Amino acid sequence: MPQITLHIDINAPIQTCFDLARDAAFHVETARESAERIVAGKSRGLFERGDEVTFEGRHLGVRQRLSAKIIEMDAPYSFADEMRRGIFVSLRHDHRFETLPNGQTRMTDILTWRSPWGVLGRIADKLAVAAHLRKFLKRRAERIKARAEMKS
Repeated sequence: MPQITLHIDINAPIQTCFDLARDAAFHVETARESAERIVAGKSRGLFERGDEVTFEGRHLGVRQRLSAKIIEMDAPYSFADEMRRGIFVSLRHDHRFETLPNGQTRMTDILTWRSPWGVLGRIADKLAVAAHLRKFLKRRAERIKARAEMKS
């Protein structure tokens, strides 16, 4: 299965970063290029274990819906969400946070997925899907960093 791991160091407390990463309204704000919006489930406040949400947005030129559930929560160090419905066969996003010796917070995103369509899906992963998902995660992480550092 393909996997993307991204790290970003943020000059803000771990709790601030953790809360921004699980803020429903801020998620929509950070995904504006894909015109993502919440169409079902929790749309305000902080996601907690057991919460479910359905996002609709344009990815790779196609309007898509993806429903996910927060399946793990260890505040303020990690949480994980897993796709329940959507275009992928499976998709899991682990969000991890650690305080560095210099006081910064390191935020790590680990995204693992399996595309549909067998060999064609694996080719699509290499040609477009992985790059699109990496760009989406990187842009979101940079926006979390900017907002967290503004708050500190």
